[in-house]
Amino acid sequence: MANKTLNGKTALVTGSTSGIGLGIARTLAAEGANVLLNGFGVAAEIDQLQLDLAKEFGVKVAYHNADMTKPAEIEAMIGFAEEKFGGVDVLVNNAGIQFVANVEDFPVEKWDAIIAINLTSAFHTSRLVLPRMRANNWGRIINLASTHGLVASAGKSAYVAAKHGLIGLTKANALETATTGVTVNAICPGFVLTPLVQKQVDDRAAKDGISNDAAKKALLADKQPSGEFVTPEELGALAVFLCSDAAKQVRGVAWNMDGGWVAQ
Repeated sequence: MANKTLNGKTALVTGSTSGIGLGIARTLAAEGANVLLNGFGVAAEIDQLQLDLAKEFGVKVAYHNADMTKPAEIEAMIGFAEEKFGGVDVLVNNAGIQFVANVEDFPVEKWDAIIAINLTSAFHTSRLVLPRMRANNWGRIINLASTHGLVASAGKSAYVAAKHGLIGLTKANALETATTGVTVNAICPGFVLTPLVQKQVDDRAAKDGISNDAAKKALLADKQPSGEFVTPEELGALAVFLCSDAAKQVRGVAWNMDGGWVAQ
């Protein structure tokens, strides 16, 4: 493990019990980082996940069930990280939810929840980990935005607003830390076959009366010129690069990995 990028570091990945977050957590663990998982799921499955990651990568793994809509629980999670690992060196703000409706039909409670989880939670985690990162003159904050942080789609006003806001937060925090060893960047994935996207596929298949495979191809054809889903492993590899010394002057970037989506 002597040459691994993140030996001795601790990574907190929010929303990491499945999907993109878990893929990134796995990749960071493979580079030697201890990992604090967060998210919802079946307790026994999360317990097994911790054991499996620790065994596979030879790192320490813990879990905290903070609800990312609740600032007090986020504070408790950061306190837990400090108690368990001595603090957070790499913060990946990944937790997110989605809801689709035109703005005049958008439930107010859904708007509030999406803004809270997809944007405001990243403010809270960042403000809480930055003092230690500044003191150590090293830290990495990686915000999982989206192509929807760069361009819009109809019916996704809350998600688009939150992700655009997350990129704004990224840029402001990058400027605030520009003379330090802390970097702040955003990753903007296109379609990744997560449970969120699979639901869109399922809904499309049901609506159009087509197979699941045909619905996947149709979804990608609408937006993603490569015709392929981005994978959590690819996003994890980009996160590792952003944590490396080679990326120490990459600051305030919104880096899209989207099969050509926003190039159109």
